[in-house]
Amino acid sequence: MIVGLDTSVIVRVLTGQPEDLALIAVRYLEERTRAEDRVLVCDWALAEAYYALQHHYGVPKRDTLDALRAFLGSQGIEGTGDVPEVLETPRLESANPGFIDRVIHRHYQRVGADELVTFEKAAAKWHNARVLGG
Repeated sequence: MIVGLDTSVIVRVLTGQPEDLALIAVRYLEERTRAEDRVLVCDWALAEAYYALQHHYGVPKRDTLDALRAFLGSQGIEGTGDVPEVLETPRLESANPGFIDRVIHRHYQRVGADELVTFEKAAAKWHNARVLGG
């Protein structure tokens, strides 16, 4: 079986909150691992979890990125997009442009876009990026 995880499951696993739902999520993932099922996690769910951990749970950026790395490194969990590669960026917690901008840029490169058009001035250093307005 192939299953895709929603942000709510990822956040419960990573925060352990609320405890009853976190336990259900962990048990479900353990069942999928024992069954040798594929558990997929898309970039959208990971990006949403990135923001939820920081803004709703107060997790510092570095710890959030470490948690996402650890989650994607869990047995049976497969990232389906660009996040796994972006998470390999050194010092990502202080990088400018940041995590989400890098995921967007990487996605457009992968699908063959000729340009990433943005107002994000820090993106000027990227290949195929055009900064508008300055």
